[in-house]
Amino acid sequence: MIRAVIFDMDGVLTDSEPVINEAAIRGLREYGIAPQPADFEPFVGMGEDRYIGGVAAKHGLVYRPEMKRRVYEIYLDILPGLLRGFPGVHELLADLRQRGLALAVGSSADRIKVEANLRGIGVDLAWFGAVVTGEDVQARKPAPDLFLAAAERLGIPPAQCCVVEDALSGVAAAKAAGMRCAAVATSFPEPALRAAGADVTRPALAGLTPADLGVA
Repeated sequence: MIRAVIFDMDGVLTDSEPVINEAAIRGLREYGIAPQPADFEPFVGMGEDRYIGGVAAKHGLVYRPEMKRRVYEIYLDILPGLLRGFPGVHELLADLRQRGLALAVGSSADRIKVEANLRGIGVDLAWFGAVVTGEDVQARKPAPDLFLAAAERLGIPPAQCCVVEDALSGVAAAKAAGMRCAAVATSFPEPALRAAGADVTRPALAGLTPADLGVA
């Protein structure tokens, strides 16, 4: 029986992947390279250190934390005009809360980005019993640490948790944590998400039902 739902943020609750992609491209250009949007795809869902650092290395740069700081500055500057929540996000969260499900966020992003994104789409952090970010764990996705930490904070066994993901690394993390995983095809196609181990896939969050999450 599923008693808790743990949501990834980027690509699940918020349509922020294009925003961080644009910010990372602009930021890395300041270091003398010209990355392309597709360069970042292998690192989606792994947190900004890997997202930015992987592309920097591909272009011959040694990653430095200041690169992430600069990308976040750009991200927060352009966020208000570009960020949106996915259709159905408020309705799904309200439905699950009404059913008495425990809710959590498990994101590889840093807390500053998680909080800015949720505020930006009108989602109250108080709706979640736990908000776990990449700064809270040693290993980010595809390691299971984020989701296991969320389950521990909620006080619910992993087997009674369902993760909602959009990235292959996130699906792998959910399954490594021993959790059900429902995936939405906002960043990767459904066949790839199923191949990664997702229990159910849907084209978009608006098509996701409580039954897909294992909720009666």
